Amino acid sequence: MDPILRGFTWHIPSPALDVSAMNEAAAFVRGRHDFSAFQAAENDAHSAERTVFTSVLTFEPHLMQSGRLLTYAISGDGFLRHMVRSIVGTLVEVGRGRQRSSWVGEVLASRDRGRAGRTAPAEGLCLMSVDYDYNENSLGKNPHVA
Repeated sequence: MDPILRGFTWHIPSPALDVSAMNEAAAFVRGRHDFSAFQAAENDAHSAERTVFTSVLTFEPHLMQSGRLLTYAISGDGFLRHMVRSIVGTLVEVGRGRQRSSWVGEVLASRDRGRAGRTAPAEGLCLMSVDYDYNENSLGKNPHVA
């Protein structure tokens, strides 16, 4: 593990994750959904409905000298408490081969937090930007990103 990135990444030891399956699973969270299955128990949001515009995993080999860094980019019109961390933990279950890609859609539809994967540690989450002036014309140019 790169010591500089240690506080900003979640180290997942071997075996390697199936990133293709994870990306298939990540596609299920795109769109307007009730994200109750991915919110913290102590969440006090008025509604769990959110729209996710981007949900994709990519390798960033230039950020690590030893090994590969897998990043997850998600953008949307807002996020619930621990929503992104819960989604990432669920995607890792797919990547480890413990669940199939379509399971993420089933978890989302269930609205049951108990069916989702564990919450990813905070060290792996980095807010990249916030756009308070969002409108439909800015989609893809500067969306909300977590």
